[in-house]
Amino acid sequence: MKKLIALLAVVVFSIGAISARDRVYNSAEPLPAEAKTMLKKYFPRLKVNHVKVDKDMLSTEYEVILSDGTEVDFNKDGDWKSIDRGQTAIPDALVLKPIRDYVTKAYPGQKIVDMEKDRKGYEVTLSRGLELKFDTAGVFKKIDR
Repeated sequence: MKKLIALLAVVVFSIGAISARDRVYNSAEPLPAEAKTMLKKYFPRLKVNHVKVDKDMLSTEYEVILSDGTEVDFNKDGDWKSIDRGQTAIPDALVLKPIRDYVTKAYPGQKIVDMEKDRKGYEVTLSRGLELKFDTAGVFKKIDR
């Protein structure tokens, strides 16, 4: 019986390892429609350099690198999870107004260059490297150290 359970575990993990393959594409082709729309709307002048599709048994995620080095990560539904622009500002329309207003008032001259969102809220990185946390409504919570 123990051998059967061990064999079953090996088979399950093997199937998981086989199906957990990353694939890389040189176009936006594999992205969900919502992700393609977001890229066209907010980054119209940038081309998709490549898309890495990270597929495992339970989820699919997409990592997109644009022609200027911008990285945008999407979930399986095409909703963005993170945007990293290096030292270039993230388009204002992608940042919640309360977050924009807070950063403008508290850190004049700083740009939001990196932003992540999850079910708890947002984490933004400013051009000088300071990381700020906000809740899902955009209310400032703390400086992340």
